[in-house]
Amino acid sequence: MQSIYTKTARAVQKGFTLVELLIVVIILAILAAIVIPQFSSSTTDAKEAALKANLAALRSAIELYKVQHNGVYPGAALATGLTCTVGAAGTGAADTADAMTSQLAYYTNVAGQACTGADTQTKLGPYLRKGIPPDPISGTNSTVTVVSDGKPLAASGTAGGWKYDTKSGQIIINDTRSDSAPTPVPYANY
Repeated sequence: MQSIYTKTARAVQKGFTLVELLIVVIILAILAAIVIPQFSSSTTDAKEAALKANLAALRSAIELYKVQHNGVYPGAALATGLTCTVGAAGTGAADTADAMTSQLAYYTNVAGQACTGADTQTKLGPYLRKGIPPDPISGTNSTVTVVSDGKPLAASGTAGGWKYDTKSGQIIINDTRSDSAPTPVPYANY
């Protein structure tokens, strides 16, 4: 038979001491200090990878549009003027973001006139199923700044969005910041 003293001593030994708990908390804090910076850099890496993928998709859509529209880039021609039998007509005068967006996101004829629905007149496209994506760096800006001078594009600020030339077909992110690489590259050079 066990004495009362032995039962009490075992009951006291079942819990953790304050020192043991503090050691565990310190170890968890050290692990968090190591892991959290890696998660924040992986978020930046994911945004930069998404930017490269979006630019590749936009550039492919622009080139495919050009091939199917006799060498004319999207946005360079009027997107309006078609009486659509299915859906609504596209919008936008030549050299505007509206025309570029309509011509990439809607069905078009060879002249670039756009409709939201496909019929016998509009057999080409759409080239982007969900329209112009927001740039992943800002996360919300899908604005397209359109120029038509054929010169190399340069970003103008950090608001984001896209910059596009209807004469050369060049598209860049409209952001002057640089990436997180050891030797930083401007986002506009992607």
